[in-house]
Amino acid sequence: MTQMVRDRTRAERAVDPWRRIAPLPVAILLDAAIIGASALLAAWARSEVRLFGLPYDVEGDLRVVGLPIIALWIVSLLASGAYERHIFGAGSAEYGNVLRASTYAAGLVGIACFLGRYELSRGFFFFLFLIGIPLLLLGRFAGRKLLQRLHRSGRLQHTVLIVGGPRQVDEITGVLHREKWLGMRVIGALLPGPNLPEQTPRGLEVLGSSARTVDLVQEHEVDIVLFAGGAVGSARELRRAAWDLEETDVQMLIAPNLTDVAWDRIRPRPAAGLPLLEFEGPRSHDVAHGFKRLFDFVFGALLVVLLSPVMFAIAIAITASDGGPALFRQRRVGRYGEHFDLLKFRSMVVGADELIDDVREHSKHDEDHILFKSESDPRVTSVGRFLRRFSLDELPQLFNVVMGDMSLVGPRPPLQSEVDQYHPDVHRRLKVRPGMTGLWQVSGRADLSWEDSVRLDLYYVDNWSITQDIVILARTVTAVVTSRGAY
Repeated sequence: MTQMVRDRTRAERAVDPWRRIAPLPVAILLDAAIIGASALLAAWARSEVRLFGLPYDVEGDLRVVGLPIIALWIVSLLASGAYERHIFGAGSAEYGNVLRASTYAAGLVGIACFLGRYELSRGFFFFLFLIGIPLLLLGRFAGRKLLQRLHRSGRLQHTVLIVGGPRQVDEITGVLHREKWLGMRVIGALLPGPNLPEQTPRGLEVLGSSARTVDLVQEHEVDIVLFAGGAVGSARELRRAAWDLEETDVQMLIAPNLTDVAWDRIRPRPAAGLPLLEFEGPRSHDVAHGFKRLFDFVFGALLVVLLSPVMFAIAIAITASDGGPALFRQRRVGRYGEHFDLLKFRSMVVGADELIDDVREHSKHDEDHILFKSESDPRVTSVGRFLRRFSLDELPQLFNVVMGDMSLVGPRPPLQSEVDQYHPDVHRRLKVRPGMTGLWQVSGRADLSWEDSVRLDLYYVDNWSITQDIVILARTVTAVVTSRGAY
């Protein structure tokens, strides 16, 4: 069986030409091209904008300081860790390093021109960094999206061997399989102990004992060794494992027993050689903070005013289509289990609730999914199908936001019948106001499994931040346009 794993890994590497690309030189070349283009744009902008009526020598600046500026900026990026391989593709550290390096570059350019007594145009200097910094960040964002797309398509994969106890290995494997954009392909597990099963409880192949980690890493040409809980019996064993792997070109990762925790809730706290992790508690209390409520009220009221002509036109279209009411009210469960009337534009025939049993009987439905939604629900009207396609039926919920029953961002507002089936852990969703949009919507909406919907909602409750709310609102625009899971 292990021979089959080796052969499969080598075959997949052979047909993946992207693995031959070294990311560091490519990133440096792209950044240098962006900085060079920014210098050209800055020179053009300075020549077009005649500051104080002074003439400007475009060719002089580009010829004298063009290449040195590119070199200084690249050196600053290197020194700031902007090319460290562990920051590519995930987290905000990459963008932070680029911003910090650009600040250093601006200072270095100014100092170099002062010491060299070169009179660099202040307008060129201003435009260079005004244009260059956003372009560098945009380039990193585009590169990240390309990298994640390659990972999802099975390209540029890193082979991962997980060392740990069976349950911990399965838990980490589930996360890596779910988050394919990370580009980590688990090829097997190493378990402690002499009597090893052929597979973990969830079916991952066991390649051997953790005592043979180094031999198996070399045998299977592994890129990453990930130590999960139960991998070693003591800190001394882990230190020895690190020594043994020192001569190999393999990354060594250690996964604490934490999942679905935002990075900014964890801070390292070294103490006498002991690498402690300070873990900030859940932020469910912060979600109900007054600042979030103020944010919801101001932006909710603004959206009501801006979108009132659209909502008026939709109401007329619904009424004219079948003569029924434009609005649909449904009792939902809000924060702390309090009930409220959720407002929506009616997208189904009048009396649709009375027909749900017939529709459920004739529809393919995941029995483990508490929420029932059918992609081809016959109760949806022609106008309603269009409204659902672009989530326009949810616009009246802005009034729920203004009144304080809902938030712009939060968990999906459930029915009482759904809440009655909740596992005790799932009741944490009710500690905050439900939202018009949320992680569940920007991640697939009705296409998500019940388990994934719950996981995303609980992640939001425990890891809330106003920055996350803004990001989710921005991603909602893309989710609405693509209409993934909207039915």
